[in-house]
Amino acid sequence: MADVISKGTLFDPVLVKELFDKVKGKSSLAALCAQTPIPFNGQKEFIFTMDDEVDLVAENGKKTRGSAALEPVKIIPLKVEYGARISDEFLYASDEEQINILRNFSDGFAKKVARGFDIMAFHGVNPRAKTASALIGTNHFDNGVTVIKQDSTSPKTPDALIEEAIAAVQGNEYDISGLTMAPSFRADLAKMVDTSGRKIYPDLAWGNAPTSMNGIQTVTNNTVSFNSSKDLAIVGDFETAFKWGYSKEIPLKVIEYGDPDNSGQDLQGYNQVYIRAETYLGWGILDKSAFAVIQSAAK
Repeated sequence: MADVISKGTLFDPVLVKELFDKVKGKSSLAALCAQTPIPFNGQKEFIFTMDDEVDLVAENGKKTRGSAALEPVKIIPLKVEYGARISDEFLYASDEEQINILRNFSDGFAKKVARGFDIMAFHGVNPRAKTASALIGTNHFDNGVTVIKQDSTSPKTPDALIEEAIAAVQGNEYDISGLTMAPSFRADLAKMVDTSGRKIYPDLAWGNAPTSMNGIQTVTNNTVSFNSSKDLAIVGDFETAFKWGYSKEIPLKVIEYGDPDNSGQDLQGYNQVYIRAETYLGWGILDKSAFAVIQSAAK
């Protein structure tokens, strides 16, 4: 039987394409912003800040200088991995069965990568450990982005909070290209009724989550409120002020010996093999003033 995979091999390109097509369907950020290739060693995005307006100059008139600042934003790929133990019968299965197993594994890996991407970029935490990551630092939406907070003494309606967040972003001269919200916030919007008792957002009834609301691309995802976060929604210019990318080469290892997940159980002793996949993801918020985070009043 021909070897389908071996130690240190790569996912088949077709599987890689399928994997990231699925990531787009599970990640708020991947859905709201198209990915661009990120070099393995990272890259810098140079952002010009121009506070002045253009100057009208008469013929033979004097030109004046406008103010400008140039700030680099680094986008450094970070490695994420996922591994699982399966029966060593995998090694003796037919080529077709091995491919089926790998497809199922890639399905699960895609979901975890998509979810992890959101969690890291939204909250700056290691998804598994649920603690702040020094590798991410301040490169996340919970740091430095405008916060619109619910008032505990005089609560605002959900759409009033969205309007306030949009006004904050547009006040910084950015357009609104996307909105991602937690399921609880979607439910609060769905409950809203007008003076005659009719639902203001009937498309949200019964748990529906439309991909567009009032002309704005919309994604509902519980990664927004991950780990009891106060975040309810994030709105902003995802198309121009956020960039992300991934490595197209995804290493796949089939480990037959040892204890690769530090579980205390030797693989050979339990007739198992360990499948591990890794990929590199990089992202950067080019201008945090292009976004606003809506948060609950909870302390």
